[in-house]
Parts: sequence; structure tokens; C-alpha cells
Amino acid sequence: MKRVFVIMMVFVFSLFLFQTVFAIGEKEAEKEIKVGTLMAHTGPLKEYGPAIKNGAVLAAEQLTDAGLTVKMVHEDSETAPIAGVDAARKLVNIDRVVAIIGALSSGVTLAVAEAVTIPNEVILISPASTNPMMTDLPADRGKDFLFRTCPSDALQGAVAGKAAAEMVKTASVMYVNNAYGQGLSEVFKAAFEKSGGKVFAMVPHDEKAAESYTAELRKALKGDPDVLAAYSYPEHAKVYLKEAVEFFNYKSFLYSDGTKSLEIIEALGADIVEGQFGTAPGTLGGKPLDLFNAAYTREFGEAPPLPFITNAYDGMAVLGLAAYAAIQKGLEPTSENIRDQLRKVANPPGVVIMPGEFEKAFDLLEKGRSINYEGAAGSVDFDENGDVVTPIEIFKYTNGGIETVRQVSP
Repeated sequence: MKRVFVIMMVFVFSLFLFQTVFAIGEKEAEKEIKVGTLMAHTGPLKEYGPAIKNGAVLAAEQLTDAGLTVKMVHEDSETAPIAGVDAARKLVNIDRVVAIIGALSSGVTLAVAEAVTIPNEVILISPASTNPMMTDLPADRGKDFLFRTCPSDALQGAVAGKAAAEMVKTASVMYVNNAYGQGLSEVFKAAFEKSGGKVFAMVPHDEKAAESYTAELRKALKGDPDVLAAYSYPEHAKVYLKEAVEFFNYKSFLYSDGTKSLEIIEALGADIVEGQFGTAPGTLGGKPLDLFNAAYTREFGEAPPLPFITNAYDGMAVLGLAAYAAIQKGLEPTSENIRDQLRKVANPPGVVIMPGEFEKAFDLLEKGRSINYEGAAGSVDFDENGDVVTPIEIFKYTNGGIETVRQVSP
């Protein structure tokens, strides 16, 4: 009888131990999310993809160190809508990610949102897609699964047009014939001409990089405009800007976020681009940016070299914070539950959380406190359309590099 009792006690204890370990494992498993990135590692934006991905990776590593395991799956959009949609379907249907950070090209992001993420109710946060159409995309009305951590070209184009009109009287535009190039060019033209300038020509080119653009350049340079705005991607612009210099003896260019490129300096020569200006989504600077820059440099051995790296970091940061907030409310970190917490962790009011301060944020959330993430690129205060408002940077090429001249707040 005593032996039976001992066996029963061992069984009960083992069962209790199993249930306890299982419960702990289950609890730990809840503090885990899987996030995809959809960057351009090939195609016209391939210069940007790896560095922007690094921004998201850095935030994921910091979140993991703070107590939320973030598993990442990386895919290549190829800077093309069809390839981007296929990659997004893989992330959603096979990898089962709760969110995707991407894409870079507005045309890819819009296609992915309409065909994949919105129908499947998966969050899509773009760090770089600036087309104004994203603000009120019909497919996302009443759904709220489309966000971005960069400003709309309704802001950048207006700043660029006004700034250009202060320097020159006439301009032409060469732009990539997709949502990004069309949107930015149209806003620039309206702002430039409202400020007293005259646009001679708006010349599109194909999204696929070509070996030569002399036919487009003849149209764009007709009438000898004071400046040629290059609203394309590096793989396009480094070809046609070099042709403008070599075949047309034309050397006056205006750049954008899509042509803020180290490869353009190399292709044209530092002496050609010296002192030339452009615009891009900027940052508020200050302590949040300093914290990010220091962490990025420690991790990757160099300061962030290209635009939108900070925006990708912020996208991953708010996803992680929102997931942790959902978990603390006893909810599974699903796409819908994370979405419902995004504005609560990113917008005021609340204790300010800066880049890398995720342990502090998690502790506050565990205590039921509100937080307000202030990002590397600026405030990530999502409005009802999932947009943010950040400064627009005016930059210039100088001494073989890129330098910020000033930040213009909308």
C-alpha cells in the first residue's frame, strides 16, 4: 500500500512538474513574433536594400535582448511589383509572419498591400514608400493594416518645388514611371510653378534599368532648363546623369530620396556633383537619432550611409512594442492585436521611449503604464491613415559624400 502511495505521489508530482514547465514554455512562446522584411536586394533599388534591412535587424536584436523574441524572414522584392507580391505571399502564407516591413518602391508596396497583406489582414509598414496614394488607399479603408514610417511625397515634393524655385527659374524632370516617380514629380511641378518657376518637360522612363536614356534626355533637356530633377532610382540615374554630362554637356541636377546615392557620386565623379542639392525624408535629430547612430555603428561598423535606415528601425521598434503591449493585456500577438496597439505605443501621451530603450518600455508596459515611442527618424505618431509627419531634409553632395544642409518641418 505504501509503495502504491509513493508511486501515486511521484506520478502526481511529475504531472504537476510537466504542467508547470509546459505553462512556462507556453508563456515564453507568447513573447515571440515572426516578422518579414521585403527589401530591394536586386533591381534598380538594390543599393538601398541591405542597409535598410539592417535598420530593422538592429531593432529586432535589441527587442530580443530586452525580452521579446523577434524572428525575422528576409525576402527580395527585386524592385518589381510581381516579384514583390510573390515574395509577400510566401511570407504570409508559408512563413506566417504577423507583419512585413517593406517594401521600398511605392509601386511594389501598393501592389503587395492590395493583393496580399490587406486581404490576409497582415500588417504592412513601409519605411520608404512615399507615394501620396498610400494615405487613403481604397483597399485599406476600414481595415487599417497599411502604415508607413516615412512622410508622403505630398510633403517632399512641396519642399523640393519651393526650394528649387528659390535657386532657379526653369526645370525639367526625368522620373521613373511608377507610383513613386509619378507622385513626386506631379507634386514638385505644382509647387515649383506655384512658386514662380516653369517646368519645361516631364519625361518618364521605364522602371526596368536600361543601358541608355539619350532619347529621354533629348526631350528633357530641350529648351536648356536651369536644372534637371532626377526622380528615379540609383540604377537609372547613374546612367542618364552620366550621359547628360558626357553627351549633352549638361551638369545641373536636382536630386531626391531615390537619387541620394553613393553610387551616383562614383558614377559621375565627386567634382561633377559637388554642391548640388536634393531632398529626402529627414529626421528631427537630437538624442533619439544619436542613440540609433551609435548602436548602428557598433553593430555594422559604419554610420548609416543611406536614407530610410532609421525608418526601418522605427517600423520594427513600434511593431515590437505593440506586440509586447498586446501580450501584457493577455492577448495573442496576432496581426490584428498588434495593429490595435500600434498607435497606443507610438503616439502620445505616455512615457517617452527612445531607440534601444526597450527594457524600460517593457517594464512600463508590465506595470500598466502608457508609453510614447520617439523614433530615430522622428516622432512615429500614426494618424488615422497610418501616415506620419517627419521633417524633409535638404542635402547636398560635397567632398565626395552627402551632407545635410537643413531640415524643413511641414
